[in-house]
Amino acid sequence: MCLAVPGRVLDIGERDGTRMATVDFGGVQKEVCLEYLPDLQVGEYAIVHVGFALQRLDEESARQTLELFEQLGMLQEEFGDPWEQAAAAGGEPWPFTDDPDAAAAQEEARP
Repeated sequence: MCLAVPGRVLDIGERDGTRMATVDFGGVQKEVCLEYLPDLQVGEYAIVHVGFALQRLDEESARQTLELFEQLGMLQEEFGDPWEQAAAAGGEPWPFTDDPDAAAAQEEARP
């Protein structure tokens, strides 16, 4: 599924003549095209779909939407690691982790 997700503009620049921004989606940062919202500024929020900022959004609405998506697990589905998601779908634990406790537990569970 591909969602339209609210994000906060962290910085704005130009790449190959196109106005681009780094946008934060509740902790995940992605490059986003701003051509549809040429007056969007750093600190503002926008609805983003497939890498394009489509509509300006107020901060409270953005926060509420991000919280709802997080509760529903939709942010992980949208921005999570596809390899990790494939491993989970196949019934296998993800073998790579930065969490030392989780890594130790995985080692103990191996036959």
